[in-house]
Amino acid sequence: MTNERKTEALVRDGLRALGYYEADNGVTVEEQKSEIAKIKSLLSKSSKSLKENAGYPEFIITSLKDTAFIIVIECKAEVKKHKSRDGNRPQDFAVDGVLHYAKALAKHYTVVAVAVSGSTLSSMKVSNFLLAAGTEVVKELTNETAVLVDQVIPFDDYYRLASFDPDVAKKRHADLLAFSRELHELIWTKAKVSEEDKPLLVSGTLIALMNNSFMKTFEALAAADVQEAWLTAIKKELDKADIPQAKKDTMLQPYSTIAVHPNLGKPDSKTAKEYPDGVFKEIIGRICDNVWPYINVYHDFDVVGQFYGEFLKYTAGDKKALGIVLTPRHVAELFSLLADVGPESKVLDICAGTGGFLISAMQHMLRRAVTEEQRSDIKRNRLIGIENSPKMFALGASNMILRGDGKANLHQASCFDDAIIKAVKKMKPNVGLLNPPYSQSKSDAELHELYFVKRLLECLEPGSIGIAIVPMSCAIKPNPVRDELLRHHTLDAVMSMPAELFYPVGTVTCIMIWISGKPHAKSARKTWFGYWRDDGFVKTKHRGRIDLNGLWPTIRDRWVETYRNREIHAGESVMQTVTAQDEWCAEAYMETDYSTIKQSDFELVVKNYAMFRVFGLEEAARKEEDHADDQ
Repeated sequence: MTNERKTEALVRDGLRALGYYEADNGVTVEEQKSEIAKIKSLLSKSSKSLKENAGYPEFIITSLKDTAFIIVIECKAEVKKHKSRDGNRPQDFAVDGVLHYAKALAKHYTVVAVAVSGSTLSSMKVSNFLLAAGTEVVKELTNETAVLVDQVIPFDDYYRLASFDPDVAKKRHADLLAFSRELHELIWTKAKVSEEDKPLLVSGTLIALMNNSFMKTFEALAAADVQEAWLTAIKKELDKADIPQAKKDTMLQPYSTIAVHPNLGKPDSKTAKEYPDGVFKEIIGRICDNVWPYINVYHDFDVVGQFYGEFLKYTAGDKKALGIVLTPRHVAELFSLLADVGPESKVLDICAGTGGFLISAMQHMLRRAVTEEQRSDIKRNRLIGIENSPKMFALGASNMILRGDGKANLHQASCFDDAIIKAVKKMKPNVGLLNPPYSQSKSDAELHELYFVKRLLECLEPGSIGIAIVPMSCAIKPNPVRDELLRHHTLDAVMSMPAELFYPVGTVTCIMIWISGKPHAKSARKTWFGYWRDDGFVKTKHRGRIDLNGLWPTIRDRWVETYRNREIHAGESVMQTVTAQDEWCAEAYMETDYSTIKQSDFELVVKNYAMFRVFGLEEAARKEEDHADDQ
């Protein structure tokens, strides 16, 4: 036992050298016990299967950064006691013991389990394991290049490596979705904030929490002072941002409206009992606990867009009538891969929205950057966005600020404003990514999606790639702009996308890939058509459409490879010469691969048609959604 104390002392000294005990770092190191009720409860149940006095690991490490993440360390004096052959002797072996505790704690926490054996630095052996919350699946912890981590490392490194594990990321994303529903209910029922202002409330709070003073003091503020302090914190963070004052003023205006919202200040008689410090402080506290940790880790994730999309689901009335079709995260990722963006790319989105395309492109570009100079250039000069709606512009710019980058070249204006387009062209963008507003009726002819595509391509350098996701009607219905596009640009590829890609909005879409400034009519190049109807995502109860079975990475990589190589596969892809009068979709030209058709496919088509005939389209959709909720 004395020698085991030597091992603990070595670990303690190592933790101290790595900054675990530094003041005000938010990290708490407990030894042989824990004051956290949830930990005590989980470990008390765990100890029943062990002998007496075996209820706690040597070190329990938690952080205010993410209260659902924990590190536990178990020590043994002798290296020969590192791990048993069968892994079932938790009292006697370091690995067995720490995994025993970790499995108990993983019912609630994402756990990094560290086994340390040896009583000298030279003999010390370290094994690191990871268990995602809600599972008992044990994984050895690896770094970004899949090399096993075989030493004790700083807290932030443990947190980063754990967070990017697919199971952990999936669990945290599910938690974020669940929280978005909870937050919607709180904001709507207690604060009575409008639908369009709810996302601003979230993004503004995240910007305010970037301010350390506000982060540390908001809980101590009187209810009547929270709104003013919130807006002041946002102003301070915007002042730090490298953007012109006029843009800061444009961003601040929507937040100023929220800062005087009557239901967010002093609690009224109805909410005073439940939230004596005011509902706004409750909202800020919940965002701080549930969203802020996500912001700090998942830099390629459009968190503001995620909340906007979730809140949109609860908007009264017909969601499609809003004309807002937010881009799913995996589609933004797909665009960056199809465009093959890198450090030399200069990416433009003329309908930037919450910035999802730009955030995804930025992260792909940064991953391929080699020098700090390249990274700085990407952040400062290589991301360009235009957004017409002042409120959406505030969301997009805030989103980029939360990412720490890319906000300098965001413009609040119409993409049909010639002055803005002139300024954008001077920057010589060579990649265009676009999800335009979707027109809602024949009267919207002047807002047809293909006019946005045409405008995007006009902004790009000749020979550049422009990618847009548009309603399938753009590919199959006659329109004068189709002739204009082919006169000046080449239609390189069109991919038919899953029918429910934008669920719950019922818009069937396709991806178009164009080469700017090179007339299609003069090119002998055939257009490549892909039939990309199955992305592996399924509808689930409360979580919407998700990659439940982890199929997306394989499907994504195959799609990108077949497009880049212009491969032809029966039932999947085809090459065809087309004109403006032809249909631009794989279905019009592709040979059916009958060998892949299953009985279940036939039955599903017949069933859906029968439902349509009996119940009508809307009722059929409702019944299908109910079926998904039962899965």
